[in-house]
Amino acid sequence: MISVGAVIGLSIVTYSIVRCYKNAFKTLPNFPAGPPRLPIYGAYWIVLATAVNNLSLAFQRLGEWYDTKIVGLFLGTLPTIIVNDSTMIKEMLNHEDFDGRTDIILGRLRAYWKRLGIFFTDGYFWHVQRRFSLRYMRDYGFGRRDGTLESVLESEIKEMLDMTIHGPKNDAEMKLVKGDLIYLPHYFAAPFINGILHVVSRMTVPRSDYKTLWELAKWTLVFQRSSNDIGGALALTPWLKDILPNYSGYTGLKKGNQYLLDFFTNVINDVMATHDSSHDRHFLDMYIRKMKEEIAEKGKSTFSVDQLALICVDYMFPAATAVEAVLTMLVEHLLLRPYIQDRVHEEIDRVVGSGRLPNLDDRKNMPYTEACLREAMRFDTLVPLGVPHCAINDTKFHGFDIPKGTMVNANFHMLHMDKEIWGDPENFRPERFIVDGRLDLSVDKSLPFGAGRRLCAGETYARQAMFQVFAAFMQAFRVSPAGGRPLRGPSQRLQGIITTIPEYWVRVTPRQQFN
Repeated sequence: MISVGAVIGLSIVTYSIVRCYKNAFKTLPNFPAGPPRLPIYGAYWIVLATAVNNLSLAFQRLGEWYDTKIVGLFLGTLPTIIVNDSTMIKEMLNHEDFDGRTDIILGRLRAYWKRLGIFFTDGYFWHVQRRFSLRYMRDYGFGRRDGTLESVLESEIKEMLDMTIHGPKNDAEMKLVKGDLIYLPHYFAAPFINGILHVVSRMTVPRSDYKTLWELAKWTLVFQRSSNDIGGALALTPWLKDILPNYSGYTGLKKGNQYLLDFFTNVINDVMATHDSSHDRHFLDMYIRKMKEEIAEKGKSTFSVDQLALICVDYMFPAATAVEAVLTMLVEHLLLRPYIQDRVHEEIDRVVGSGRLPNLDDRKNMPYTEACLREAMRFDTLVPLGVPHCAINDTKFHGFDIPKGTMVNANFHMLHMDKEIWGDPENFRPERFIVDGRLDLSVDKSLPFGAGRRLCAGETYARQAMFQVFAAFMQAFRVSPAGGRPLRGPSQRLQGIITTIPEYWVRVTPRQQFN
C-alpha cells in the first residue's frame, strides 16, 4: 500500500516536471524563435552545450537550427535576442531604442557597486558624460591628429625597441625581453598605456617605473578573461560571488579592476591637490573644474571623482589589453605566413626607409601595412558578441516585438565570417582591402569598433596608435617562432570580454636598415 507521504512526494515531483516543461516553451508574444528555457540559467544551458568556448558560434548554430536570423531566448530570466545577419547588425546598432545597457554585476562590481563610467551606463547620464569626455579629450589628441601625442607615442616606441636592441635596463623589462626573445602581449603595452595617460593627465610612466605598466596590463588582462570563467555564469547568477568567488571569476574580476581603480584614484588625488580652476593643464583639470562649478551652482552634479575614475578606467581598458591583443594575434599570423611580413618589410623599406620611424603621414602610402591591421581585426573578432545593448523602450525590429529591458547582442563574428561579403573569410588575406594598389575603405565591411551612438569612442586613437607601433616594430625586426620550428597552426583563442590568445615568446631579429 502506497503511503500518503509517497503520494504527496510523487505529486510534487510530477507538478514540478509539468511546470518546468510548460515554462520551457513559454515565450513572449511575437518574440523571435529560439531554444527553450531550463531551470536557473534558462536557455544558457543549451547555448553552452552547443559550443561552450565559443558563444558566437553557438548562437550561429542556434540561428541555423531555428531557421532565423534573429535568435530569441531567455538567459536566466532575461529576455535576449542575438542578431546573426550582417545587414541587420548595422541596423540594430543604429536603432536608438537599443542604445541602453543591461544592468549586470560586471558593470557594478567595477564601479563601487554603482552605475558609473561610459561602457555600462545609458540614458541622460551616459549622454552627458560621454559627450563631455570626448569633447575635451579631443583637445589633448584623443580622436584626432595631434602632434604632441604622436611625439609621445614615438618616444615610447623608441624605448620599446631599445629594450630589445640594447637589452633590458631593469627587472621589470627582464620579464619581457630575454636575449632575442620578447614576451607578448605585454611587450607592446607601454606606448598604448602611456598614450592614454598623456591624453587625460599629460603624464607618462617613466621607463624606470615600467613595472607599474606591466602590472596594469597584467591585471587588466585578468579582468578581461575572468568574465568567461564557468561560461560567464556570474552574470546570470551574481550570488556565485559569495559561494564560488574564485571559480566563478569574481576574484579575478575584482582584483583586475581594483588595480586600475587604485591607479587612477591616486592620479586624480594628486591632481586634486594641485588643482587651480583658473588654469586647465589637462582633461582631468577640466573635468574637476566642471564638477566644482556644477556643485557650487546647483548643489549637486552628475560629475564626481568616482565617475572620473571610471571614465579613465573605461578608456584605459582597451588601451591596456585590446590593442595589444590585436597586435599579438597579428604577429602570430605573420609567424604562420612569413610571406606577409616580407610584403610589409618591402613596403616599409620603400616608403619610410631606415632614417626615421614611420609616422601617420606615411599611413596613406602604406596600404598593405594598414590592411594587415584591418584583416587582423576582421579575422579574429575582438569582441565577438559586442558589449550587450538593452532595449530602452518596447519596440519593433524586423516584425518582431522586442520588450523594454530585452538584452540585444550583435554577432560580429558572423559579420566578419560572412562568405557573401568576404568570399573566403576563413583565409587571412590582407590584400582583400586593397584595390588598384590603394586601400579601399568601401571594401571594409568589418565593424571591430561597433557602430551607431555606441561606437567605440577610442576607434581613432586605437587605429592611429596601432599603425605607429606595428609599422615601427616591423621596420625594426623580423619575427620567427621562439623554438626555431614553424608553427603547426594558430593557438587557441580565449574568450572573455575580448578575444585573446595565451601569452607567448617570439624571436625578433633586428633588420639591417634600422638605425
